[in-house]
This record gives sequence, C-alpha cells and structure tokens, in this order.
Amino acid sequence: MSGFSTQGILLRRIEYGDYDLIVTYFTQSMGRVSVVAKNAKKSVKRFAGALDPFSLMHIYCTLPKKRKGLPVLDYVEMINPFAKIRMNTAKTGYASYWLELINSWMEQGKAQPEIFYLLSYVLDALNSGGVEKEVLSLLFQIRFMSFSGFTPNITSCGICSAPVDEICQNRIVFDFAECVILCDKCCSTRKNGVNPRGPGYRVSVSKGTLKQLAWINTRDIKRTGVIKFPGFAVKEGEHLLESFIPCHIGREMKSLMFLKRIRGQFQKGC
Repeated sequence: MSGFSTQGILLRRIEYGDYDLIVTYFTQSMGRVSVVAKNAKKSVKRFAGALDPFSLMHIYCTLPKKRKGLPVLDYVEMINPFAKIRMNTAKTGYASYWLELINSWMEQGKAQPEIFYLLSYVLDALNSGGVEKEVLSLLFQIRFMSFSGFTPNITSCGICSAPVDEICQNRIVFDFAECVILCDKCCSTRKNGVNPRGPGYRVSVSKGTLKQLAWINTRDIKRTGVIKFPGFAVKEGEHLLESFIPCHIGREMKSLMFLKRIRGQFQKGC
C-alpha cells in the first residue's frame, strides 16, 4: 500500500466518530494536508504527545486503497513539541493566530516551502524567547502576505509612486479600500474609501513604522531580532496588519479576537 512521509506542523485536530481524529498539518513538501488518526483517542501510547498544536514532527501516512477518503496517519516522529508555547497564554495566542491564518488561507495539497520555513522559524523563536513575540508576529504577517502575493503597498504612494523617504509628512495614511499608502497631496484628492469587508477607514501610520515593516520583509529572516521596534511602532504595526489581513481574506479569525483580549488584559494588569 502506498503512502508518504514529510515534516509537518500540526494546525488543528477535530473529533471524528467515537475514537478517531482528523488532524490537519502544514507540511514541508505537500502544503496543508488532512489525515485520519485512527483510534487516536484510545491509543495513548501510539500518539502520546504527538497531537498537540504547534508541534513540529515527521509524519508517516498510508493512502487509502480506493483513493477515497483521507490518508491514514500511521505514526509520527517528534522533532520539536514547542512545549514552552503552550505554557504561556500570550504565546499560545500568537501561535494560534498564525496557525489559523495558515489553515484558512493555504490551499490543500499545494507546497509552500517558504511559508513552512517561516512558520517553523517563528514558532522556534517564540518557544525559545529569543525574539519578542510581538516582533515575531509582525515578521510572520508581513512575510506571509509577501509569499502569498497580497502584500499591501507600504513603500511608496499608491497614486504618484513617491517613495516613503520622499514623502514630507512624518505620518502617512494607509487606505484600506485601495490597500496602499497615500501621500498628503494624493490623499487630499481621493475620497475616503470604504472596503465593505474591512474597517472602512484610513489609518495614519508613522513613516518609521512603515520603514521597519518594509525592512523585516526584505532582510534575512534570522536578523529579525537585530532591529528594535519602539512600543508605538509595534502597536501601529499590529493595528495595520491585523486589520488588513482579515479585510483581505474576508473573514474574522477567532484566534485573533482571543489574542486581542489577552493583550487587553495584560495592558490593564500593567
């Protein structure tokens, strides 16, 4: 009986019948893949610790004989459980958001090795604490959009093409309807656009924040920790990207709402 094996990051799992689970992975060589873990709810020894979210593992699967139905998960070899993420509520919130974004946007069976490496990197850095979780989220979102082909224009005016450095004002408008930044001159000549799926407004973002987002989108991913985001830049970047992405994909994500509640509780606690 034929099958396949590949590295995969566990995105989600749902119950299937009395004993089975349907498990969705984002894999290195096959993109998003769903498989059946038979008797997973009974076989503690067989899948012990291997069906936790965020975990990176090597999966071994068998294809169904009649090519109908889902592949069957035979066994796994754990590579990194990223256990420290699940021990921290805020880190869990960020990782859950990244995984839901992957699960809701990636096509079934289409390999995206750049995004797989990106997700592996941010989960590893989040687990180790080597880079601030907020900066990792900015990195993930801007790179994810870039690899997926829907990066907003944040480097030059979307109308006159003036580069950010040549725009005089320190704060620059981002228009959600057209998904571009606008210099003051062009902004005054355009009506305030309304995207029916998005916030329906323009936001003002500092030039420095836009330049830092553009920097982490183009530099070596491992140099992310080198650049220091001021607190206001982190908040501006989060507001911009976390508004734009749901606006573009046309759905609100439960994990993002959960993450925002966590941040709100943390800020009140401070």
